[in-house]
Order: sequence, then C-alpha cells, then structure tokens
Amino acid sequence: MLADCRRESETQIIYTALQSDSPPNTFKQDSGAETLAHWYPIPTVAFPDPTYLMSSEGLRKKSFKDIVRHFTPAWFAVTMGTGAIAILFHSFPYGNDTPAMKAMTLVFFFLNLALFTLFTIISITRYILFPDVWSLMIRHPAQSLYLGTFPMGGATLIVVATGGVFETYGFGGSKFVYALWAFWWLDVAISFICCWGVMHVMKTHHDHTLKSMTTAWLLPVVTLIVASSTGGVLAGALQEYSHDHAFLTVVVSAWMVTVGLSLSLMMLTIYLLRLIVHGYPPGLGILSSFLPLGPSGQAGFSILTLGQAFKQLLPLKYGQSTLLKSPSTPDTIEVICVTIAFVLWAYASMWILFALLGLQDAIRHGRLPFKLSFWSTIFPNGVYANLTLSLAETFDSNFFRIWGAIYSVATLLLWVSVVVPTVSLVPSGVIFDAPCLEERQTKIGNTRDLIIAVEDHLV
Repeated sequence: MLADCRRESETQIIYTALQSDSPPNTFKQDSGAETLAHWYPIPTVAFPDPTYLMSSEGLRKKSFKDIVRHFTPAWFAVTMGTGAIAILFHSFPYGNDTPAMKAMTLVFFFLNLALFTLFTIISITRYILFPDVWSLMIRHPAQSLYLGTFPMGGATLIVVATGGVFETYGFGGSKFVYALWAFWWLDVAISFICCWGVMHVMKTHHDHTLKSMTTAWLLPVVTLIVASSTGGVLAGALQEYSHDHAFLTVVVSAWMVTVGLSLSLMMLTIYLLRLIVHGYPPGLGILSSFLPLGPSGQAGFSILTLGQAFKQLLPLKYGQSTLLKSPSTPDTIEVICVTIAFVLWAYASMWILFALLGLQDAIRHGRLPFKLSFWSTIFPNGVYANLTLSLAETFDSNFFRIWGAIYSVATLLLWVSVVVPTVSLVPSGVIFDAPCLEERQTKIGNTRDLIIAVEDHLV
C-alpha cells in the first residue's frame, strides 16, 4: 500500500514540479494536501555549474536527437560572428580590391549562409519535436535573450550580399536587390518582435535583479540597431532603381536606430551601476563585458551610413517641406551623423578598456572554461573594427585606418581561436548545452530525492 501511495505521490509531485518555478521543498500536491517538506524537509540541490562538463553526464556523447533538443538560440551568435568577419574582409583598407580578399569575403559569406540555414532548420525541428522546450526557453531569464541573435545573424547576410555580392559583381540586378529588400523587411519585423516581445517577457515572466544583470539584456534591443545599419547599406543599392524606396528605407532605419540606441544607453547606465555596486559578473559572465561594443559600434556605423544616404537622397524635388528641399540640408545631416558616429566610437573605446580590465581580473582569479558564450565576443569586436574603418574612409585618417586594420586582424584571430575548440567539441555533443533543460532536470531530481526521503521516513 505504501508503494502505491509513493508511486501516486511521485506522479503528482513530479507533474506539479514541472509546472512550477518554486524550489522542490515547496511543491504542493494537486489535492491541496500539506507539503511533503513539512513532513520531512530536504535541502535542494544547486543548479549545475561549469563543472557539469566534466561530469559523467556532461562527457556522455549526445545523440543527434539530444543535440537538437539542446540546440539553443545562442548558436546564432556563431552566424553573427562569422558574418562580421565577412564584412571586415569586404571593408579591409589594404588590398580589399584584390581577388584574394574578394574571394575571402565570399568564402565567409557562403559559410555564414550555410550555418544560418542549418541552424534555422535545426531550431525549427527542435520546437516541432519538443514543443514544451519553447515555453521553457522563453521563460528562462538568459536563454530567451538570445532570440535576438537570429535576426542579427540574418542581417549580416544581407549586408554582405549587398556590398560583397551585388555591388562588387553586379549579381542579380534589380531582382536580387529587391529580394534582399524583402528579406530586410522580414528581418525588421522579427527584430521588432524580439525587441518588444522579449522585453515584455522580461518584465512579466522573468525574475531579474541588479546583481544578476549582464549586458545580455542588450541582445533583444540591439536587433533594431543592426537592422537599421543593414537598411542604410541596402539604401545605396536601392536608390539606383527607386529613389522613393531608398528614402523610405533610410527613414525607417533612422527611426529604428534612434529607438535601439536610446534603449541601449539606458541599459548600459544600469549596467555601469551594477559594476560599481556588485563588481564584474563572475566566471564566464565577464565575457558579456564586450557586448556594449555592439550597440555603440553598430549604432555608430548605422548613423554614419544613414548620413551618407541622406546626403545622396536629399534635397527632395517634390513636396512642400522647406527643410527637405533646402540645398544645405544634406550636408548638415551628414555632419551631424559623422559627429554622432565619432562620439559613439569613443564611447565604444571606453567600454573596450572596461572589458579588458575585467577580463584580466577574471583570468587572474581562475581559468575560464570554454563554452558557447565565447562566440558572443566576436560580433561586438567586429562591428567596432568596422566602424573604425568607416571613420578612416570618412576622415581619410591613417590613425583610424591602421587601428581599424589591427583590430580587424585581432578579431579574425579571435574568431579562429573560438572556432577550433567549438569544432572539436561538436562531435561529442558536449557544447550543446541548454540551461533551461538542465535546470528542469535538476528540479525533477530534487523532487525524486524528496519522495525517497519521505518514503524512508514513513517506513
């Protein structure tokens, strides 16, 4: 009889545990009975730490089905970083017109396209085969933030396709440009959903504190900035076919970068307070210190590009607006945009120093185990290098040109240093790690320990 009661209780409590965010010692049976913790309190087990990778479960080779189940949105940070490298090859100031540099741009573009397509297929398969994972991922305070990496990874493809494929080789003509424009509007829509949707979930379903804050909070917001910079690049190709379509793209992009940059600066102010009050994030969290380069560097590039686009599209030859028809308006807007871009470059440079100081402090206190989060450092550094190279072209400055080239090479080396361990860990499946699933499994394990303890106590 006791065994039957135990089995019934286990079924009921495990079911309730899976529905609850509460610790195992507070789970209630559906009948409304007294909690088992009141009969026999059991301490909860801590969530898995980085040593999980060295455990027997962490070292066990995952099946393909396990890999799909543990395939998180954070993998799209790989496409962001790879896309940033393709952009740097295209904009590199030395020898970028040579066949070798053009070929490298295409190599990274097609590699990025293949990765993006593969990751998208795996992600769709994941949520079809395991529909419950979507809810777990959305409610996870860290994993859900990485949904923004999907539209940002796609945006890098549009940028390189515009500059490295269409403008360099004239591929596809107007049909290709308008296909990219259609993909850009899709990217804009997804960026809006990620920004407002994820931020709404953060406010209504997540439990965030100042101490637990990292710059990963920026990921849903930066989607608007990245989409705006893509629009600025695409407008240059569009204006050859339609002035109105190009102007619409620039105006929408200007609005997006304004909203995205405003939200980013608000969050970075909070993050600076977090650093002063609580110090740098522990462990691998220190890598997030490089993320501020993303909104500042990409916003600077976006605003600089939009200023150049406005100069080409203005003054208007129709309408009644005196401002938009004035011959002095294009130059004025460009000067303002260049100034803002330089300010954002300086702002990003400040965050580089903060990040490097924090990184050396973390390394002094212990070795950082390799995880997928290392990929989050490549795109921010890449967009900072790209902004530097763009300013070099604007100012015709040797300082910006040399510094941008050095930083581009350093970013490429960083990409290589992250690719090598990633590739080595893929066959075993160790790198495929979904924290939301691990925490759920820990919750189940804690509940089962509680049931066993109660049975022993009753016996």
